[in-house]
Amino acid sequence: MSHIIVIGAGQAGSSLVVKLRNLGFDGDVTLIGAEDTPPYQRPPLSKKYLLGELDVERLYLRPAAFYGEHGIDLRLGTAVSAIDPAAQTVTLGGEVLQYDQLALTTGSDPRRLPAAIGGDLAGVFAVRGLADVDAMAPEFKEGRRVLIIGGGYIGLEAAAVAAKRGLNVVLVEMADRILQRVAAPETSDYFRALHRSHGVDIREGIGLNRLIGDDRVTAAELSDGTTLDIDFAIVGVGITPAVSLAEMAGVTLENGIKNDAFGRTSVDNIWAAGDCASFPFQGNRIRLESVPNAIDQAENVAENMLGARTEYTARPWFWSDQYDIKLQIAGLNTGFDNLVTRKGDTNVSFWYYRGDTLLAVDAMNDPRAYMFGKRLIEAGKSPEKSVIADAGSDLKSLLK
Repeated sequence: MSHIIVIGAGQAGSSLVVKLRNLGFDGDVTLIGAEDTPPYQRPPLSKKYLLGELDVERLYLRPAAFYGEHGIDLRLGTAVSAIDPAAQTVTLGGEVLQYDQLALTTGSDPRRLPAAIGGDLAGVFAVRGLADVDAMAPEFKEGRRVLIIGGGYIGLEAAAVAAKRGLNVVLVEMADRILQRVAAPETSDYFRALHRSHGVDIREGIGLNRLIGDDRVTAAELSDGTTLDIDFAIVGVGITPAVSLAEMAGVTLENGIKNDAFGRTSVDNIWAAGDCASFPFQGNRIRLESVPNAIDQAENVAENMLGARTEYTARPWFWSDQYDIKLQIAGLNTGFDNLVTRKGDTNVSFWYYRGDTLLAVDAMNDPRAYMFGKRLIEAGKSPEKSVIADAGSDLKSLLK
């Protein structure tokens, strides 16, 4: 009987094994995860879960019993020590498992600060897994002082939670502005104003020289010479694809694990999906760090493992919740050269164009703009900019 092994029990891994069963695959399925917890949602970790508004069981993608009930051998708290693609085996602990097909859904790892500048001090946290958030949750007490390093979405979401809990928050961003890598200046301006209205001290163009403390962090020295007294620090300076197992197996790497259009790696019978995998997209090679991509790509790989030969067509979209604002992003803004603002009474959206071609939309508390923007991008339609700029225009009519 055929045996499919999936390494990485996150959103992509869980989606892949469930899709295999839904497609009628009746062979053996093993899902291996390094964490002790069944596959769970990560986005709420830095939001509702950290705020104490969500119990851990509600994070689970499916009830813990689901996997056994569907004949999925879920191995938790288990680290894979070796992959032998010639023998088609995976080693975990003292056990060797034979596979017919293998999928790597290993996700990504947070970038951490070097020990040389205090990155290993107690009270310094990253936001990636459940254990990270459980460890930092007791720090979130009113009046405490937190330094957040990094002005991307993870850092800003952590800042929003801290501010809502009554902490004194300083956020430093080494680039000229927050969200510089991922958004237009207009989106940066919007979220800077939002955070400052909630008391967050945002300092742009300022980096961290070092964290100070004997065993536990007590202060931070910034690149402008300022020293801050702090109670703890959160590092949100990006993530890197988790590729060590792929490298061990001799898989080709290029911005993560290099996939073809079907999800296959360079090694026979090894596939990849999710944050760890790059793939062809509109003449380029990209890697998407998002829940929708993890689900869609994993399900596509499951189909192709069973012989479908369907190319993966990405439909990029993302979201972020900060205070009472929901940001929804459709498309990829890479290469934009002009921007159109559509502003209502309580919402705003920014529409990214390259020339006259619509690339992406950032919508703040504007689900309608997001929904129609996403559909327009997927349909390859680029509305006149004057129509988009008119908040009274009917977006639905643009799809006709």
